[in-house]
Amino acid sequence: MSTPDDRVYSESHEWFKVDGDVVTVGITSHAVDQLTDITFVEMREAGTEVSPGDALGEVESVKTTSDVYSAVAGTIAEVNADLDDNPGLINEDPYGAGWLVKIKATDTGGLESCVDAAKYDADIAG
Repeated sequence: MSTPDDRVYSESHEWFKVDGDVVTVGITSHAVDQLTDITFVEMREAGTEVSPGDALGEVESVKTTSDVYSAVAGTIAEVNADLDDNPGLINEDPYGAGWLVKIKATDTGGLESCVDAAKYDADIAG
């Protein structure tokens, strides 16, 4: 799966797509490949204030549980409720229907430590 170039990527394999003051967060296809079959997703509730480095929640798979981190400050505006009944959406479409949360950002400065798709792909290639 190709890495979309309309967002930025963190070292911990989250992606961040900025649309005005809303930042959508998900995990990369590389993270999905490492986790294998995702069985459960638990994110913090809408209305929760977050800062860069805060855990937004966790993704469980048959192999392990992995925390998902924010790179922005703001308030969680929406949690992807479709994942409650179908966490496998992340496996099927990590860059689309498998998004995790949307944050109404008050400070996006943390995104400066993220990289573009080309650099992310080079980093995971080793």
